[in-house]
Amino acid sequence: MAEELNQPDPGSCDDPNLTRREIIKLGAGAAIAATITTQVGTVVANTSQGKNLLFFTKEEFALVDELTELIIPADDHSPGARAALAADYLDFSLSESVDESPKLLWRNGLKLIDQISQEMNGKPFLSSTPEQRIALLTRISKNEAKPVAPEEQFFRELKSRTAHAYYTSKIGIHNEMEYKGNVSLKEFAGYDAT
Repeated sequence: MAEELNQPDPGSCDDPNLTRREIIKLGAGAAIAATITTQVGTVVANTSQGKNLLFFTKEEFALVDELTELIIPADDHSPGARAALAADYLDFSLSESVDESPKLLWRNGLKLIDQISQEMNGKPFLSSTPEQRIALLTRISKNEAKPVAPEEQFFRELKSRTAHAYYTSKIGIHNEMEYKGNVSLKEFAGYDAT
């Protein structure tokens, strides 16, 4: 019986020398590779293949995707907000909001980003150079602790929601914060208050 399980299944593969176990391994490997490829390419595929966005327009989504990546960029330690699909999360969460004020804040805020970019650089934000984009974000983040102007209030909202989206994603939790899950300790590592 055990030998039968390891015998090749003639109808399942072109190579009769592969065992069922090897075929399962190949299938699992292909599934994992497809998942990784899908996760990394989702944002590009979303905008280029006409993903059904829930709240943002295609143009707004591209802008949000770039803004979130500028706030939490990829580095040597971990991928950035784009790989963590922060823009997708924001699109979903805003679409689910019953309160219209965050939706209005985002619509107006994204328009402000392009208006300020036109004033500063003579072109829309996504047509600006990386240095010009950073300069714009630096300008609107000056009063982050106590935002007054609408663009400052939007920056605070943008940064807050980007951080939330990133640090609740698999990439933010496992890659950035290196969370390994609950582990058992051999001895008590806390403070004894007795």
